[in-house]
Amino acid sequence: MTTAHALSRQNFLSSLSVFDWLYAALLWTGAFYAFTKYGHYMDVYEKGFLFGAATIFSVLGWLWKPIRVLLLTVAGVSLFGIVDYQGDLTRANHAFFLKYLLASQSAIMWMSTLFILATLTYWLALAIRSPFAEKVGSALTWSAVAMGLIGLMVRWYESYLISPDVGHIPISNLYEVFILFSIITSLLYLYYETRYNNRSLGAFVLPLISAAVGFLLWYAIDRHAQDIQPLVPALQSYWMKLHVPANFIGYGSFSLSAMVAVAWLLADRGILASRLPSLDILDDLMYKSIAVGFGFFTIATILGAMWAAEAWGGYWSWDPKETWALIVWLNYAAWLHIRLVKGLRGAFLAWWAVIGLFVTVFAFLGVNMFLSGLHSYGTL
Repeated sequence: MTTAHALSRQNFLSSLSVFDWLYAALLWTGAFYAFTKYGHYMDVYEKGFLFGAATIFSVLGWLWKPIRVLLLTVAGVSLFGIVDYQGDLTRANHAFFLKYLLASQSAIMWMSTLFILATLTYWLALAIRSPFAEKVGSALTWSAVAMGLIGLMVRWYESYLISPDVGHIPISNLYEVFILFSIITSLLYLYYETRYNNRSLGAFVLPLISAAVGFLLWYAIDRHAQDIQPLVPALQSYWMKLHVPANFIGYGSFSLSAMVAVAWLLADRGILASRLPSLDILDDLMYKSIAVGFGFFTIATILGAMWAAEAWGGYWSWDPKETWALIVWLNYAAWLHIRLVKGLRGAFLAWWAVIGLFVTVFAFLGVNMFLSGLHSYGTL
């Protein structure tokens, strides 16, 4: 097994082209540039995350070629925006590129607009059976993801321009994590779009992302949530940088599975069946989405327990957020058990995946709205 694994790795590395290595070199060059210019702001963990990200995204770009253009574009445009600030946060109000495109709030507004346009385009494509419109919807989704990532990267820098004590990675409140959710869910969908060479599911997945964007815009207008605030003490931890992304890969995967399940239920009744992938493909995608989500959600829960032990002195306290996280975990563990051990397929599991999304949404938002506890820093 060890020899086979070594041969497999050797074959993979030998299959890489000059452009693959050039891509990785560009990412590492960017990481070293960021380190030399902004390393004095970073603690040892952030430095580790910086170079760890360069490694992870290098391998990801080798395995999934389309993401390379996205990552290089985000890196280059983000650095341009950061440099355009010239160390002065007030330039966001009058510097042309910052004011209309690259300041974090401008980029996030572009992200929101592009996601909504992508949703409308995918539905148009489904209605008129237009492959061209599907490609436009896909391009709009990639563009929205790029603007969202640029917005987060520039927002990260803006937080340090306010004050080094305020500076933090932008995944600390509902406003920021809704951006993260939209980006991650979109990337998961775009991967499966490439994997199955079918864009028709965009009409099902993108409306959910647009709903998240709608909440994001309401939250920004109603609560001024776009304002960058210092971290509360409980969030001033390196665990946040690991726990939150893993959690939202889980949330994004569960959301994708639910929307695929909706497509399965419609296709099973003959509605849009000729315009969607086969039931077997939809079933396989639903299963894989839940499996990926369950894996990352499990990791996030373990990381959360370790974070809780450091912050509050105990791994588990039956706080409402923790309790509902356990309910979500048990729900999808049972789903996977029923499918893998009992071999069940069909409408029952599809409906379960849809209902599972509501359970997940309550764990994410409902707890913040209706319950209180140690995680009350995320209240609405």
